[in-house]
Amino acid sequence: MSAPREIAFTGAEDNRLAATLWDGGGHPVIFLHGGGQTRRAWDATARSIAERGMRAITVDQRGHGESAWVTSGNYTFAHFAQDMAAVARQVAERFHARPSAVGASLGGLASLAAQTDDENLLESLVLVDITPRMDPEGVARIQGFMGARMEEGFSSLEEAADAIAAYLPHRRRPGSLSGLRKNLRLDADGRYRWHWDPAFIKGVQNINVGSAALMQALFDALPRLMLPVLLVRGVQSELVHEAYAREFVERTPSASYVDVGGAGHMVAGDRNDVFSRAVLDFLTGDKAA
Repeated sequence: MSAPREIAFTGAEDNRLAATLWDGGGHPVIFLHGGGQTRRAWDATARSIAERGMRAITVDQRGHGESAWVTSGNYTFAHFAQDMAAVARQVAERFHARPSAVGASLGGLASLAAQTDDENLLESLVLVDITPRMDPEGVARIQGFMGARMEEGFSSLEEAADAIAAYLPHRRRPGSLSGLRKNLRLDADGRYRWHWDPAFIKGVQNINVGSAALMQALFDALPRLMLPVLLVRGVQSELVHEAYAREFVERTPSASYVDVGGAGHMVAGDRNDVFSRAVLDFLTGDKAA
């Protein structure tokens, strides 16, 4: 595996999408993070994928991380899906293979919507703790946490770590704050703020606009989703109940799911070892999911 290197893609609105290529030389796999995260959430899994001879491509979605904040303010699920389709086509052209995708939450729904619009887009799909049916209280809790300090920010990395620890009490607090620094930006006023465009939540075209109709459309389309799909659910998920996971698998012809014990909605961060193994097994066909 060669050293990871920074690359970029062009989104649906000619917006720059920052990415990292972990090049193991083989099948391309696109990783899309959840809302409020960055591509750095995938680093450990991407390395594992590349070490197994595949190409892991981790992408900052529009308005997140090092990708451009779109001047249009378009941050609905449909717009993220359009970016995903654009990236998948550029990956296919670059590496001469239809890619697989691994998407967490927002990234999973963007991938699912893009594939629903174009059944030839992806080779296979891993959805990380997301289905078109979600617990509305869980959604409200996640967005409430994201919005609580969106404008005020934090005086230090330690203050941000305290807020995360209070929100995710089941997760062990890391000994180093270097990973957290990647999810924050240091503004000119000396305060740390989340590394995403506030319009994602509070803009005219924010993530909630049209979401109910899109989720229903995706749910209705599941019986026509023919590519191999793996749903990886955190046992303690606040969004995807076990009944939702079973319903998803029953409606989707080539879908299966695995539960990750000790994990909530942030599966890859909570139990990365178990998560990475499940993804690798699915992508390589080493064993049934």
